[in-house]
Amino acid sequence: MEELVRLEDVREAAAGGAHLLWAAQGRHDGRLGPGVRAWRHGTALAVASPDLSQRDRLAVDGAPADVTHLVRHVLADLGPTYRPVGPAPLIEAVTGASPVLAPVAEFYWMETSALPPGSPSPGVRWLDEVQVKEATSLFDRFFPDSYAQPDDDGPHRWAGIVGPLGDGAPPEPLAVAADAWSAADCGFLAGVCVHPDTRGRGLAQAVCGFVLDTLIRRHGRAALMVHEDNRAAIAAYERLGMTKRQFGVAQAVSP
Repeated sequence: MEELVRLEDVREAAAGGAHLLWAAQGRHDGRLGPGVRAWRHGTALAVASPDLSQRDRLAVDGAPADVTHLVRHVLADLGPTYRPVGPAPLIEAVTGASPVLAPVAEFYWMETSALPPGSPSPGVRWLDEVQVKEATSLFDRFFPDSYAQPDDDGPHRWAGIVGPLGDGAPPEPLAVAADAWSAADCGFLAGVCVHPDTRGRGLAQAVCGFVLDTLIRRHGRAALMVHEDNRAAIAAYERLGMTKRQFGVAQAVSP
């Protein structure tokens, strides 16, 4: 098992794996993100990223036997708070071979390196500090479980559409999305929230297209995580050119 300390080495070992590069939280100056550690064993790569999108995450990929060996040693070093995450068949194989790991959930990892079709809506813009605070109530009412919240430190910035819900109503954030936990090699979209009274108007797709356009131009690619049962969101992301891949998450349990 070899620990990798340079972003350049992690990039080489990741072979383009977006979830691995995202977990590395690489900086544009060539450093790994704060607290990030990475290891290689045979075909396997594991990247440990603390408090990334509200979790201690251990992004993995490679042959199942190599990943199982690597995860066992890495978790012995890091502790049980880190959750292995990677392609669903790999996580299934790793948990099946390890009595100290159990599957937790599955989701879709979606990514793209192509600019979204069409021009971003002219009604979308980056929100100022006051508008971001106003968006807090949108999440309190309609998306309290979002990992990205306007009053958290994780998101770098928020984009949104601001306007009145009806005639005579004061303007307020109607749809928002965040540039959150982005890394040098992979931008990350999170915190998509839309007022239910505006659904069907394409606001979410407009906001997401705006953020994705920015992320891809800066980082070369963009990704997000979405629950498998959120079909409307998945369809909207696919219309923006994103492709989905089923991922799994595991956690340490008592043997």
